[in-house]
Parts: sequence; structure tokens; C-alpha cells
Amino acid sequence: MAKQASSTSDVLLYFLALFVPPVPVFIKRGCGADLLINICLLVLGWIPGVIHAWYLISKTERREAAVAAGARY
Repeated sequence: MAKQASSTSDVLLYFLALFVPPVPVFIKRGCGADLLINICLLVLGWIPGVIHAWYLISKTERREAAVAAGARY
């Protein structure tokens, strides 16, 4: 299966993650463990927070595409 391109909102989330990584994490995953992990990584350093945010944005994107295709978890 071919990889689908990111939607416009995901591209904006990637860009937003460069400046305030917890905001896109909150938008994609809500207030939970992922948000707390991202805040802790941001306190430890800006780059780990950004990488974690980008990972979660791409991971959630793939999950939404799989659900749309009818895959089960």
C-alpha cells in the first residue's frame, strides 16, 4: 500500500510542533500520558519534545488512515 500524503492540518501541526510541541500533542492525543511525556521531554530539551511531537503526529496519522481503510487493532 502506498503512503498517503499528510493533510493540510497535519502539516500545520508539524510546523506548530517546532515552536510549542505540547499543543499539537494535545490536539492529536488529548490530555493524557503522551502530553505529560512531551512536557517532560520539553523541559529536558527542546529537540526531544519536537521529535516526540512529530512522532505522535505521524503515528496518529497512520492510525487514522488504517481505520479509514477498515483495519482492526
